[in-house]
Amino acid sequence: MALARAITLVEATHPGKQKQAQYLLTKVLQHNQDIEHHSFRGPRTFRIGLSGPPGAGKSTFIEVLGKFLTNSGHKVAVLAVDPSSSTTGGSLLGDKTRMPNLSCDMSAYIRASPSCGTLGGVTRSTNEAIVLCEGAGYDVILVETIGVGQSEFAVADMVDMFCLLIPPAGGDELQGIKKGIVEVSDVVVVTKCDGDLLPAARRIQSEYISALKFMRPRSAVWKPQVARVSALEKAGVSELWDLTQKFRQLRLDSGELITTRRKQLRLWLASHVRDHIMGRFQQHPRVRALLPDMEKMVMDGLITPGLAADYLLEVFVKGGRGDEGNDMH
Repeated sequence: MALARAITLVEATHPGKQKQAQYLLTKVLQHNQDIEHHSFRGPRTFRIGLSGPPGAGKSTFIEVLGKFLTNSGHKVAVLAVDPSSSTTGGSLLGDKTRMPNLSCDMSAYIRASPSCGTLGGVTRSTNEAIVLCEGAGYDVILVETIGVGQSEFAVADMVDMFCLLIPPAGGDELQGIKKGIVEVSDVVVVTKCDGDLLPAARRIQSEYISALKFMRPRSAVWKPQVARVSALEKAGVSELWDLTQKFRQLRLDSGELITTRRKQLRLWLASHVRDHIMGRFQQHPRVRALLPDMEKMVMDGLITPGLAADYLLEVFVKGGRGDEGNDMH
């Protein structure tokens, strides 16, 4: 499939393939912008970020939502960022097995990408993958991220709407979920609202409604909402989608949606600069030669991590002229 090969290309780390990927992305971005310029309804696509603690039922929810959308005539792309082992670099990449029905749907595309330890579990190439999916005609992009934490701000900076999924159990949920991730959420979705868990789901919903009243909304036209869904009974999914469309229209009419996407392009640029500088720093021959000694001196308590970092950066910036470093020993 051409889309799968294109995403593989943008995920590649080989310099030659990265240049090919940027050429391809430029063409696709121009294509997407040409289509939007001829549309009077604003962006034709809608990007939704989904996060939540392990056991919140993210994959099950995404499959039910995805099937609902494809049955409604939408084309859905799911970008599921899988955890990578910090020890082996391996990744489970098992999201397709958790979405058996959606993975067989001709109007849906599921792509699992290893996070490679990237901040927030969102790979640098996720932005590129979103653009490629939109260029391939998918109008709803769902980005599922691993876990919950402060680092999940990364996904909020690349989507139109951010949803936090929480299960209706596990003690004091307001303490269990970090405040920061709730503050960037546009909708909090209480999952597994069926059977014996229904009373707990109603209680959690009330707690979050009360808590969100004391948080400053990110948007001037939207106050965060709390919804309940049951993937098992397929209840609340239609109402949740109506809520997302109300959010999209309000932000589109106010101009916030376009402003946010422009800001995201700027953040995407900054991300590329950071990644490229870090990549060159790590491959710099003089830095690679000095790094083991620097690390040993830091671990032995002979110098501070900050001083070692300053010295290595000075060597990197000067292009390898690091002779003045003898006084570090």
